[in-house]
Amino acid sequence: QVQLVESGGGFVQPGGSLRLSCAASGSILSINAMGWYRQAPGKQRELVATFTSGGDTNYADAVKGRFAISRDNPKNTVYLQMNSLKPEDTAVYYCNANLRPGGAWLARNFWGQGTQVTVSS
Repeated sequence: QVQLVESGGGFVQPGGSLRLSCAASGSILSINAMGWYRQAPGKQRELVATFTSGGDTNYADAVKGRFAISRDNPKNTVYLQMNSLKPEDTAVYYCNANLRPGGAWLARNFWGQGTQVTVSS
């Protein structure tokens, strides 16, 4: 069974930093894309930052210059370094991966369970 396990959320004051991690485990043949989304109360889930299937990075305008996505390919892990956090960054952050599980013909999307990030004074 493929699982995405996130860690690193928490409570931080405005201007602070947090680092999220997401590790994909299980039988995985290949990972096409992997990254982070978030969902604030009463809002739709939105893209934060991802690695595309071509290896490029894609950021939401709201986080450009403050957040940085990185990855450790041998560990099937992505990270999200979040700096200069603002109250509007408060949300549940979800890891997403488009990957091909072992034994499967096609890749499909997987989601982590989410980790809460709260930015408040």
